[in-house]
Amino acid sequence: MDAFLSGLDLLARFDVAFALLIGSIGGVIIGAIPGVGPAVAIAILLPATFSLDPLVGLTMLLGIYGSSMFGGALPAILINTPGTAVNALTTYDGHPMTKRGEALRALGLAYGASFMGGILSIVALILFAPLLAKIAPMFGSREIFLAALLGLALVVLAHRGQTFAAGMLAAFGVFLQTVGLEPVKYTQRFTFGQDWLASGINLIVVVLGLFALSQAFVLLTDPESAPDTQRIKGSMGRAMREVFRHKRVAAAGSGFGVLMGMIPGVGEFTAQFLSYTYAQKTSKDPDAFGNGSPEGLVASESANNAVPAAAMIPLLALGIPGEALTAMMLSVFYVHNVIPGPGLFQNQLDFVYALYIAMIALNVIVVVFMLFASNWLMKIIRVPTRFLGVTILTLSFVGVYSLRNSITDCAIAAGFGVFGLILKRQNLPVVPIVLGMVLGGIMEVKLRSAMARVKTPLDFVDRPIAALLALAIVALIILHIRGVIREHRDNLPEDAHDHDIHDSQTR
Repeated sequence: MDAFLSGLDLLARFDVAFALLIGSIGGVIIGAIPGVGPAVAIAILLPATFSLDPLVGLTMLLGIYGSSMFGGALPAILINTPGTAVNALTTYDGHPMTKRGEALRALGLAYGASFMGGILSIVALILFAPLLAKIAPMFGSREIFLAALLGLALVVLAHRGQTFAAGMLAAFGVFLQTVGLEPVKYTQRFTFGQDWLASGINLIVVVLGLFALSQAFVLLTDPESAPDTQRIKGSMGRAMREVFRHKRVAAAGSGFGVLMGMIPGVGEFTAQFLSYTYAQKTSKDPDAFGNGSPEGLVASESANNAVPAAAMIPLLALGIPGEALTAMMLSVFYVHNVIPGPGLFQNQLDFVYALYIAMIALNVIVVVFMLFASNWLMKIIRVPTRFLGVTILTLSFVGVYSLRNSITDCAIAAGFGVFGLILKRQNLPVVPIVLGMVLGGIMEVKLRSAMARVKTPLDFVDRPIAALLALAIVALIILHIRGVIREHRDNLPEDAHDHDIHDSQTR
């Protein structure tokens, strides 16, 4: 209770409260603009947050992270264009409801389900905090190395159908992290005699290039668009209360969001899929799903909004980010010498509670804002995409240059922006590169530390948690290989399958 009250006191500061307000409302606005998304906004804001108090910077970023999906539901429902990628499933049932003249009802259900998912997931985290505080000190260098390796494996295997590409891009991220001076003997690695590579490739430069600049290039090269929308009439508060008619679906979606958010590399899409599938299979009217089902809309929105709070668990407890946005937040911790992991729960539990309370507050702020601002936000949807592209491009280069006043960083960011554009055009993921850089750095430091006490390979897994993590990695790889083989067999032509059976019988 003392830690909770201390966290509340930290959050009551004017600068923290103002940053939370700006982040929460700004996240809704950013989410409502198709083609931008929280990753772009957080990437642009990162350099500015380095000069702020860590709690101020993190609450602003958390506000954007946690509230963008609220705003992303607005264009998904009204114009069938998701504001953020994770609102894509919202279009399945949200837009058909709009075409039936139920836009207000759809928005109310989406906002209500999002609020319920966010609050339930944060309550779960607050209840888990004492457990995390007990488990975290049991993680030494070996365990954190294996946990980071497990996270990297999950990130790669989560991209079904693109596993090889995701693996190569993650390995590329790990390689990027090794460029420059190595952290023990300070010898140069992969610099090829170039002085500008001696300081390494900055994570924030890569993030701004892959997310912000690449998206600016997409907006500038795609055809101009400025969609039209119709004004919403009626009581949003009454529409939001309808979510309580579907509280079973909302609770289940929140549960899937919490579980999937805790697992690195999984995130909103898997949580949404599981929640949507569960809601459809247990519904009295499964045929309505995809055609304007309120249950489908609630299942989707409750699941994706439960993930952000849960994604903070591996970040805070182990210092291991589960996806790109938490990886960006990790850099804010490091800049201010606040090291996530076991020590954070032991020494700064009030800081952790302040973050949790901030996440509850942002959900409340966003819901109050959405009660009155939906019609105003529709004007944001109409912003021309070319104008957005130029704005993002300008802000990105300003952010990159402000890091180290380096034109070289701007050139590197532009190169990664072009690379990110190519990956997006080829429908390849960019997240493994960022997580490869972050997790690769953690793995190198922890492996070097652990090897001083390891004589044989078995010594590396001679403790219970290390052994469980190693078994989990092996099991994941085996299950993935089995799944690929089974999928290959299922996709074989019927005549080839019969031929294989005939050959086996002949032998």
